[in-house]
Amino acid sequence: MTKSLYLAPMEDVTDPAFRLLCKRFGADRVYTEFVNADALVRDVEATTRKLTICDAERPVAIQIYGRDPVSMADAAQIVEGAHPDFIDINFGCPVKKVAGKGAGAGLLQDVPKLLSITRAVVNAVHTPVTVKTRLGWNDEQKIIVDLAEQLQDCGIAELAIHGRTRAQMYTGQADWTLIGEVKNNPRMRIPIIGNGDVCTPERAKECFDRYGVDAIMIGRATFGCPWIFEDIKNYLNNPPSTIHTPRSMSWCVSILKEHVERSIEWIGDERKGIVHSRRHFANSPVFKGLYDFKQTRIALLRAETKDEVFSIMDEIVEKWGQ
Repeated sequence: MTKSLYLAPMEDVTDPAFRLLCKRFGADRVYTEFVNADALVRDVEATTRKLTICDAERPVAIQIYGRDPVSMADAAQIVEGAHPDFIDINFGCPVKKVAGKGAGAGLLQDVPKLLSITRAVVNAVHTPVTVKTRLGWNDEQKIIVDLAEQLQDCGIAELAIHGRTRAQMYTGQADWTLIGEVKNNPRMRIPIIGNGDVCTPERAKECFDRYGVDAIMIGRATFGCPWIFEDIKNYLNNPPSTIHTPRSMSWCVSILKEHVERSIEWIGDERKGIVHSRRHFANSPVFKGLYDFKQTRIALLRAETKDEVFSIMDEIVEKWGQ
């Protein structure tokens, strides 16, 4: 079985700049930030800009979310005009401004409407439609095993499952047991993608081996670490006894710098591009565990020009790295 790795859709993260970096390091599929169906139908410029994709990042999925079957179908037809390889429906976002308004994971409380939306989107387009969702609304309503079959009956091409409920948000540990149950259900014919807490090559291999998923979707572990896809593939494709040379800090920092430059270019504003990149500085494993790093980290996150950011990064490599 081919073990595929996907970049998860994340708001304010998976823009073209970051998608192309992850693609370069081995992501087999990338997803856009999620797109508000109602705003897309209203032709809101900031929303339509999220449909920008390029051939270098294919295969690429554009993800949409909403709570109305008609507007979701209309939005899907608009998205199809951007020629993505897949149109993904977001039934998993847990944040209040989405789920609290009856979209994203909020639809896990209204399965009939969720399925109506899915059928409407599938019937509106020729592009393969995929779905990303969660185990259920809370611990008492883990409905994913039955829901997976219902979604398959609606005609979706693939299903991605985050191993948490909406109530968990992003806390606690992802539970992959139900993901495995869906995958091993003999009535399921479509590929199943597992998502949640895959942060290391070792964990990726364990999830493939134990649960048999067709692909793994990686989200927060990519922050400041787009090369995680290459690291996982090296681990999966080589004997466990193989010793891999650790990446140098100077090399990792050079990739972080490249990301800053790509973000500035994409956004068209130096300061905004830097601010947009900060979550990657804050969460990059490159800087974790460095002794007496607090003040340097604060300075890095306060920097507002590219020269200032790069100068601090160079100082970090000189002091802590090689």
